[in-house]
Amino acid sequence: MSTPYQQPGSYASPIPVRGAHFGDALASEWTKIRSVRSTIWTLSVMIVLVLGIGLAVAALVSAAGESAELGDESVLGMGFFGILPGSICVMTLGVLTISSEYGTGMIRTTLTACPSRGRVLAAKAAVFFLLVFFITTLTAGVVAVMQNAMVEAGEPTGDEWLRATVGVGIYVASLGLLALGVGAMIRHSAGSITIMLGLMLMPMVAGVFMLGFDSMSGVRDFLFTYSIPSQLIGIYGEATGGGSGPLGWTSVWIMLGLSLAALGGAYATMSSRDV
Repeated sequence: MSTPYQQPGSYASPIPVRGAHFGDALASEWTKIRSVRSTIWTLSVMIVLVLGIGLAVAALVSAAGESAELGDESVLGMGFFGILPGSICVMTLGVLTISSEYGTGMIRTTLTACPSRGRVLAAKAAVFFLLVFFITTLTAGVVAVMQNAMVEAGEPTGDEWLRATVGVGIYVASLGLLALGVGAMIRHSAGSITIMLGLMLMPMVAGVFMLGFDSMSGVRDFLFTYSIPSQLIGIYGEATGGGSGPLGWTSVWIMLGLSLAALGGAYATMSSRDV
């Protein structure tokens, strides 16, 4: 019986060959995000800002004594002052998570190893969201506990604790996903970061310039009410826009919905364009 012809010099690998799956994409993205300096720097600065500003505000309120008595009001709302600048670091990291690969050309290697653009985008989004959610929730929780111990105020309810930690973590991580989606569509780090800073700051700035125009009061109130800072402070239960702004978990779901829409746009863009 004749044996199948084997080309001279051919090699059969002893390692079993299998198709790549989503777990492989997750492992690849986790390796990339934890091995680059941008992740370490942005998240380290975010932690310093949230802890430093949050505790500084609590120390100032505590030093003010009776003149700053909060009564039955919860002290957790003071965490907003550190979370807001810290979220800018998260937005920057969200953009760099994908735009840096386009800038260096490494996206070609990524998509050669995993041609499914949807799988690559989903893996990046999942790894980024879980990492930022964990660090933000932990940092916000530490600040909340220390602020509550430093300042005489009302005892927060269970829902207030949950919103000031888990709610803030979901919101900030979703904001980072929005930045990741913008970075995938724009493919340029500086341009994408500029757009995200504009989305955060311009509604408030534009609203201020509209204060002298009564005919634009509706637009002005909408910009003030649904700007990112207003939504963020709404998580702590502080109403904006004359009391009509989103409160509590509503702010979280709004940002989560916006981030999913941005990721949908990013997927459509990545699927219709070459690298």
